[in-house]
Order: sequence, then structure tokens, then C-alpha cells
Amino acid sequence: MLEDKKTKIYIVLIITASVLMTSLSFYFYQAFFSPNTLLEKEEPYLLHIASNSTFKMVSDSLYEKEIIHDVITFSFAAKVMGYQDDVKPGQYTITPRMSNMNLVKLLGSGKQTPVRLTFNNVRTKEDLAEKITKNLEMTQADFLALLKDSLNIRKFGFEEETIMAMFIPNTYEVWWNTSPENLFDRMYKEYGVFWTEERKQQASAIGLSPNQVSTLASIVQAETQKSDERPKVAGVYLNRLRINMALQADPTLVFAAGDFEIKRVLNVHKEIDSPYNTYKYTGLPPGPINLPEISALDAVLKPESHEYLYFCAKEDFSGYHSFATNLNDHLNNARRYQSALNQAKIY
Repeated sequence: MLEDKKTKIYIVLIITASVLMTSLSFYFYQAFFSPNTLLEKEEPYLLHIASNSTFKMVSDSLYEKEIIHDVITFSFAAKVMGYQDDVKPGQYTITPRMSNMNLVKLLGSGKQTPVRLTFNNVRTKEDLAEKITKNLEMTQADFLALLKDSLNIRKFGFEEETIMAMFIPNTYEVWWNTSPENLFDRMYKEYGVFWTEERKQQASAIGLSPNQVSTLASIVQAETQKSDERPKVAGVYLNRLRINMALQADPTLVFAAGDFEIKRVLNVHKEIDSPYNTYKYTGLPPGPINLPEISALDAVLKPESHEYLYFCAKEDFSGYHSFATNLNDHLNNARRYQSALNQAKIY
């Protein structure tokens, strides 16, 4: 009887252990291999993990945003795989029906999805800070502070007036959680990539430094949005610089006034006492009046060769300009344009 009882107990223990093992195996499988992300979704989700985030912050965010279905199995897998103590900030692409194991592997690897950074139509440092940080973790204020920090600026060989020339409008890939300092370093590297030996030689051939090219290009860009006309406009200003004639560029007065809503430059604007007033002072202003696009920079580096000294917006409001070699022809062009403005009641 005793032997039979022992046998029964042994069998019960074996069965119990088997059930437990089966249950644990099933739980392990569920925890690591079953789908647990975006179960009701068809599209990927961009997850942002902020710097200094804890695992609890990450798991709470995943659950609250309905990215994961079961937070307990996710936490278990993260614990076993060592992710709970090694959270990496950044931007990650979470795809539907990922398993906990694959999700933890992704987040633990630090393999971020880069941000495509694009900035253009920039007039001021404030504009640049707003646009360059729009889809990044850093704040606009943090980047702007660095953009206005004279010690930081001079480290890169620029001055407060010329620092905008370091930023070449284009599309770049950066990490979401990159620091303001690292982004500055990256933009300086891209500046070096843009200013090839060929471009430096082109700048030297027209008697300008790279910073001066950026300054003139910013004026050319403000004068015309027509890329095919920019080399011609650049040629006018270079002709004026060669004979020490005032540039008399209306966009520089708008910049000096700090009022970008000005539609029509008047005589009162020409009296503004500013180094950016190219009616009052000859030569180039101290720095760019906006962030010139590559097409504007290349227009200055490869200007159209001609004898024009004047240009005026065409009266058809096409965005193109009428060019003249002498003041009399220019005044006639200007009168036609002024008449068109008056008729259109643009003041």
C-alpha cells in the first residue's frame, strides 16, 4: 500500500511538473514570440524616447499610446534581455505585430530611424532655430542660444553677423536626440562639404570670400525667386562692386528696418542708419540678410557676364526683371513698374 501511495504521489508530481513546465513554456513563448505591437493597426508608429527616460516611462508610454497590448509580458522580456537597465533615447519605427523580443532588440540596439532635416525660406536666426529644431528633441531656445553665443560662433571661424552663412539649406539626416552642439558640428561639416576647392576658386575669381559670396547670394535670392534669373542679377551686383558703386539693394533696407512686411521701399527707408543700408554705404553689408539657397550661392559663383548696372521688376508682375546699362533706361523701366503698382493699388 505504501509503495502504491508513493507511486501515486510521484505520478502526481510528474504531472504537476509537466503542467507547470508546459505553462511556463507557453508563457515564455507568449512573452517573447507572440505579436504584441499595434495589433489593431496597419501603419508603423514613430516612437520618441526622450533623453534620461526610465524603463517605466518607456513602458507606460508604449501602453498608453496603445503601441503594445500586454505591458506585463513586455516588461518580463525587457527584464530578461537586460533592457530595463539600459534604455536608449531616440526615434524608433515600431511596426505592427512585432514580438516583445524583436521590440526589445530594436529599442536596446539604439538603431534609430533618422530624421530628415530640411530648412529653407529662413530670414533670421530665430527663423533658423525654429525650423531646424522643429522635428528634433532639442528646444528652439537651446539652439538659438548656441546660435547667438559669440564664443561658440568664433570657434567655427565666424562672427555674429556671418554665422548664418555656415548653414547650407538642404535636406540632411540626423538623429532625433542629437544635441545642439552636435548639430552645430554637423552643419559645419556640411559647410565644408559644400565649399569644395572648385567653389573656393570660383569665389576667388570674382574677388569674394565664401562668407561674402553668402552675403551677396542672400541679396540675390531676396531680389528674385526665379532661379534662372539669379546669375544675371548676381552679375549686376558684381559689376557695381567692381566700380565701387552702391549696391542700392532694397532687400537690405527691409532687413535693416526689421520689418519683413514692407512691400514697397520708400525714401524714408533709405535714411536708416545701418551697415545693412546699401543705399547709404558702399560694398557688401556685414553678413547675409537671409539663408541663401544653393541655387543663389551658385548664381554668385557662376554669374552671367554682361554690362548691366540696373534692374527693375517687370510691370507684368511675372517676377522677372528688366535690365539696363544706363540710368536713363533704368528710370524708364522703373516708371513703368511704378505705374503698374499704382494701377494695382499696391502701396
